[in-house]
Amino acid sequence: MDNLNNKDYQKFAEGKIPKPTYLRNIIFAFLIGGAICTLGEFVMNYLHNKGLSEEMVSSATSIIMVFLGAFLTGLGIYDEIGKVGGAGAAVPITGFANSIVAPAMEFKKEGFIFGVAAKMFVIAGPVLVYGVSSSIVVGLLSILFKR
Repeated sequence: MDNLNNKDYQKFAEGKIPKPTYLRNIIFAFLIGGAICTLGEFVMNYLHNKGLSEEMVSSATSIIMVFLGAFLTGLGIYDEIGKVGGAGAAVPITGFANSIVAPAMEFKKEGFIFGVAAKMFVIAGPVLVYGVSSSIVVGLLSILFKR
């Protein structure tokens, strides 16, 4: 192996790199994300059939889906779903719950102040900052250019 020149090494290395599975990833992201959203629709329909107002249905559905994401993360199930579903598991609101609970659980051993509280928003923090910031900018632009 010591006598390989650069060209031979490149060829050897290219043979060892795993081939990307884009199509498989896309299909599983679609299926997992669709399943999560379908579950959310079932929850909405159930609550609507129980006679709740539209506002109550949307609020309760969000709360239930966040709870399910956090609960499944606590059991270690949501991480497995995320490995298979990729972005399909990360994009819905359950993925947001996972992004808060997972670091909190990971750093729990460092204590509640320097562990849980300090590290809870490591993943979700940038999303919140840029989401809030961009919504403020869009809101201001909407007010300024409203005719």
